[in-house]
Amino acid sequence: MAQIGFIGLGNMGGPMAANLVKGGHHVRVFDLAEAALEAATAAGCEVAESAAAAAQGAEFVITMLPADKHVQAVYLGDQGLVQQLTAGTLAIDCSTVSAATARQVHEAFAARGIDFIDAPVSGGVGGAQAGTLTFICGGDAAAVERAHVVLEHMGKNIFHAGAAGAGQIAKICNNMLLSVLMVGTSEALQLGIAHGLDAKVLSDIMAKSSGSNWTLDVYNPCPGVMTNAPASRNYEGGFLVDLMSKDLGLAQQAALASGAVTPMGALTHNLYRSWSVLGHGRKDFSSIFNLLEAKQK
Repeated sequence: MAQIGFIGLGNMGGPMAANLVKGGHHVRVFDLAEAALEAATAAGCEVAESAAAAAQGAEFVITMLPADKHVQAVYLGDQGLVQQLTAGTLAIDCSTVSAATARQVHEAFAARGIDFIDAPVSGGVGGAQAGTLTFICGGDAAAVERAHVVLEHMGKNIFHAGAAGAGQIAKICNNMLLSVLMVGTSEALQLGIAHGLDAKVLSDIMAKSSGSNWTLDVYNPCPGVMTNAPASRNYEGGFLVDLMSKDLGLAQQAALASGAVTPMGALTHNLYRSWSVLGHGRKDFSSIFNLLEAKQK
């Protein structure tokens, strides 16, 4: 049994912490939301009064936070964990942030002789709940190997993408492709619907044809096609539009920094930003389906 500090209990972090408890670990948690702490308590976690208190004495510290500024504050702020943790602790950041932030935190920890890896995840809320996430890790190979003992209770696939920050680059490449597929799938379904086709029938046809892809087959954006998809729950309880827009922004920053050409990523970023500005930022990212609805003539 490992002693684990877990900071950040949102839609993803809460189920991840609960799965660590199911795996036999002792998990001390912190979050700013009282409801999240109550849910964690019900799942068997111990609640701490601060991030530092959650991390105190832990063999592993795991963070699941919204954006760069939160990761920087938790790790590098005035009361940051880089000042609290000691050699022998492994810090694992599962947030999706810029590779630059991941490298910055890694360097700060390395200067103190403490291991840190960036380990963003893929698999969504459903994967977090089921313990089937994919972890995409950046950092020293030995540290990634050591992390397996806790990551394996939250996910089925663990990849070592490369050095510090590589996990973040791989993750934003994946999410850029995911968002492009979601927009394309939504366009195709809306075109069929505009011509009187049944969305379920059209989805079944495309799923057995060359248009098959994950957003069509597993996470269909049309309400009523898949009962377990967020689209059939008013687009609640999934991966937020605002978070997808954030990840697409990170992808565009990475493209600019490297000179990579990402026209589809740029267009999709603009669509998700527009959808957020229109008031849908807290809905699941598959709700982009509604932005593409045919206009009545």
